[in-house]
Amino acid sequence: AVFAEFLATLIFVFFGLGSALKWPSALPTILQIALAFGLAIGTLAQALGPVSGGHINPAITLALLVGNQISLLRAFFYVAAQLVGAIAGAGILYGVAPLNARGNLAINALNNNTTQGQAMVVELILTFQLALCIFASTDSRRTSPVGSPALSIGLSVTLGHLVGIYFTGCSMNPARSFGPAVVMNRFSPAHWVSLSPPLAPWR
Repeated sequence: AVFAEFLATLIFVFFGLGSALKWPSALPTILQIALAFGLAIGTLAQALGPVSGGHINPAITLALLVGNQISLLRAFFYVAAQLVGAIAGAGILYGVAPLNARGNLAINALNNNTTQGQAMVVELILTFQLALCIFASTDSRRTSPVGSPALSIGLSVTLGHLVGIYFTGCSMNPARSFGPAVVMNRFSPAHWVSLSPPLAPWR
């Protein structure tokens, strides 16, 4: 299960960040990036969810820990695997991406004059709606039809990116932010001032 979290986060970061690379011949669109992140998380949740639960996100693992749905020990190993997987995924992308497209590897940043306080509020809302979707779509006590949890979660991530990219590049996932920041060695004290898990490495 721990390896599944590592592998899933590696693949998620590779595809997600890969969709945001700035190719000179074709710059990415907001919709393209949002769909790539959403499709990646939905695919991986469907494929590896039965193995590990398909968290692929330290913020979600923390939420499930608080919700008493996962043990502290398992949560620790999951988060460690997710962070290492994110570094590996970002590292692989760094290695295969041409220099003229690599840029800053889609590191999260404060965009359009967004302040740290505004970014905190936005990321909390985006991550809350993702956690809410996950809890609701995977609740075994729910009697009404829920459809495909993987599809719902993928759409939730897509929704978050359609809004969040304008503010922060959209994190919703500390591992997604941590991986490229480590690979590019771009950190600052501002990365750690927030109490919100999604507000991981920004510059």
